[in-house]
Amino acid sequence: MPFPNAITSQRTLLFTLALLLAGGFLVTSLLSYYASRSSIRDNIINTELPLTSDTVYSEIQKDLVRPTLIASMMSRDTFMRDWVVSGENNPEQIIRYLREVHDHYGAYTSFFISEKTGIYYQAKGILKTIKPDEPRDAWYYRVRDMSEPYEISFDPDMANQDRPSFFINYKVFDYNNRFIGAAGVGLTVDAVVKLIDRYQQRYDRGVFFVDTRGVVVLTGTSSSPHDPQAGQTLLDLPGLGKLMEKLPQASNDSYEYTAEGADSFVNVRFIPELNWFLFVTKKENGALDGIRHSLYLNLAICLAVTLIVMLLLNKTLHRYQSRLEAQATLDTLTGLPNRRGFNLLASNTLDSPGPVTALLLDLDHFKHLNDTHGHLAGDAVLAGFAEDLKSCLRQSDVICRWGGEEFIVLLKDSDLAGGQRVAEQIRRLAEQHDYFFSGSMLQVTVSVGLTERLPNDNLQDLIARADRALYQAKLGGRNQVCVERAVPV
Repeated sequence: MPFPNAITSQRTLLFTLALLLAGGFLVTSLLSYYASRSSIRDNIINTELPLTSDTVYSEIQKDLVRPTLIASMMSRDTFMRDWVVSGENNPEQIIRYLREVHDHYGAYTSFFISEKTGIYYQAKGILKTIKPDEPRDAWYYRVRDMSEPYEISFDPDMANQDRPSFFINYKVFDYNNRFIGAAGVGLTVDAVVKLIDRYQQRYDRGVFFVDTRGVVVLTGTSSSPHDPQAGQTLLDLPGLGKLMEKLPQASNDSYEYTAEGADSFVNVRFIPELNWFLFVTKKENGALDGIRHSLYLNLAICLAVTLIVMLLLNKTLHRYQSRLEAQATLDTLTGLPNRRGFNLLASNTLDSPGPVTALLLDLDHFKHLNDTHGHLAGDAVLAGFAEDLKSCLRQSDVICRWGGEEFIVLLKDSDLAGGQRVAEQIRRLAEQHDYFFSGSMLQVTVSVGLTERLPNDNLQDLIARADRALYQAKLGGRNQVCVERAVPV
């Protein structure tokens, strides 16, 4: 169904944004070109360096979010907790589990350390037995005694030839909330190093990390001999020694300094996840040259982009409007109409002169299936059941995924007897059908509530009676069809 007002509003808005973008780009470029040296310096300190710092920080957060979620999942995994609680009898089981985590998510180290035995399990086997007096094992006892559920640390990975890695260490508890060990994953720093190299080359900036003691801990691989090197302190870097005393207070500030005879700038940002400071530096002379030489290129790009946007805008709007309308009325998993689509179709069906029968269907014990086999298996069953449901219906019937594992059907020109036949056909088909997912055969049954439309019924009245019938089917033992007969008032 078209939405002319929405289309007109979106087109007007996008055209306005395109014009504002082009105008803003032109004005900014011209102002930058004619700005004085002090304005350029202010732009570097207050805009360019903080923007680069924010972008690098966002990329680091993105790289750390995924392994954090994986480690959280491991800490709550019932298999791991059951294996520990039952006595850790078969180490190959936990090793295989860690190997699956490692292989499935790529370049991660996965591990589990048992509080009871002190054994360090990881994807390649048993690494060692931790000891309280071993300095390299101090992190485990720190995690055990901390109040937070997890930490992100930066340590050598003993399982991978002491390669520096980010570790997400999660505390693991049994079902009585007793600490039974620590589990998690490790992420190599290669991705962060590549990120540093990419931003140094793209923006002609220096990017490196400093710990709270003022020691450089991480730099890019493309650094020149004059650039910061891992292991140096700020006192070893020309012009940056004065920041040593400011580090405890420096959170997101910019400073000026002189290095190698050139005025330079640095933005310092504290990263709480790592307890490090991110340093982004830039020389003034290079910044001025780049702004001058890029002005005319920026103007040309601005004009070209604006023209392309204006030419393609109408075509893009037309193509995506149809997709948005379909998404607004269809359930993405099953391809069936959602509630909005159902309401549009149901109004036409209820206006028809013949009898109308409503079926409200609910998959039995679906939560148990999700808990046992996972939500992806549940999605596969829902999609398969939707196909079975469509195979039992006519083109004129209205079908909808009502929500979760519930479906609703309106049978046009069908009385209660005809509706019962269709409902029984659906119930038997679901009962006899095997749904396959990842090599497993899944079975499900369905309960159905059935009712017929009264002359003065609206959609809510019809669904309410079908819902009461479904409740009776559930109450009566599930996997059955119950009818609530409509009594005219």
